[in-house]
Amino acid sequence: MAFHTLRAGLAAVASALCAVFAPAAAQDRIVLGTNWLPDAERGGFYQAEAAGLYRRANIDITIQQGGPQINNPQLLAAGRLDAVMVSSALEAFNFARNNVPLVAIAAIYQKNPQILLAHRASGIRSLEDMRGRPIMISQLARNGYWLWLRGRFGFTDDQIRPYTFNLVNFLNNPQAIQQGFVTYEPYAVTTQGADPMVFLLADHGYQDYSGIIMVRRETLEQRRDALQRFVDASLEGWHSFLYGDPAPGIGQIKRLNTQLTDALIDNSMRTMVARGLVLSGDAETAGIGAMTEARWRAIYEDMAAVGAIERGDYWRNAFDLSLVNRRVGMPR
Repeated sequence: MAFHTLRAGLAAVASALCAVFAPAAAQDRIVLGTNWLPDAERGGFYQAEAAGLYRRANIDITIQQGGPQINNPQLLAAGRLDAVMVSSALEAFNFARNNVPLVAIAAIYQKNPQILLAHRASGIRSLEDMRGRPIMISQLARNGYWLWLRGRFGFTDDQIRPYTFNLVNFLNNPQAIQQGFVTYEPYAVTTQGADPMVFLLADHGYQDYSGIIMVRRETLEQRRDALQRFVDASLEGWHSFLYGDPAPGIGQIKRLNTQLTDALIDNSMRTMVARGLVLSGDAETAGIGAMTEARWRAIYEDMAAVGAIERGDYWRNAFDLSLVNRRVGMPR
């Protein structure tokens, strides 16, 4: 009897030792490509990384920054990335229209941060006031929100002037109008003495999502559990970054992008909160990253009506709602 008791005890000890020294379960590797350099506008992902939220979710994350010469959606389609951040639902619609098997699984920005910027001294007080005036926009904008502006506000292509991503032309011309993002250009021109009028297109009926997370459809089908943990950790990171203690994320961003100042980061974060870019609309009840079929349909109808995309049932293949609308990071 004593022998059996001793053997059982030894077995228990051996089992405990095996548990202590057993290798931890392998983490699921996710390589995320953002759509620009590290900054506050992508801060929730860096917060989730720096605060250990991905690690807690058993995700081995690599965040690969975007930039003007980097086509991360192309790298995603080629299998070199697991997820990407894109700027507009139009990208998701175009992928679906062309049978590229990429699908949107979360929308960080409920409001697209796209703006038009004018000088207060110009007398412009509405988008309608901009009709017939020169407007500096990028080549990419011509096939995106510009088509919406043409259809909704009567803008014409002869108003287009090239945008060089340099503020000098705007600052030197009190009648200038240019594109921008609400989180950056208004602050940048104000610090250089300008008094801007800011028109956030989302507040004038532009329903586009932004900061959209996209994956390959096969990844969603084959790695659903890993993607759910990745999405949940990302959304927790965004909630923590904007409404908790952002220090881990800010520290990570500044290590990766030494050109950023504390004042610029603070302005971007304050603007995101004040303008409801991330937490508004459906996200107020369903959580950050929320998407609905009704909203996707509305975006599709708006953009099809102005000729930005073709009509067809393909739009339903652009998104998948199964990983969001779970109130992640919010009080239950």
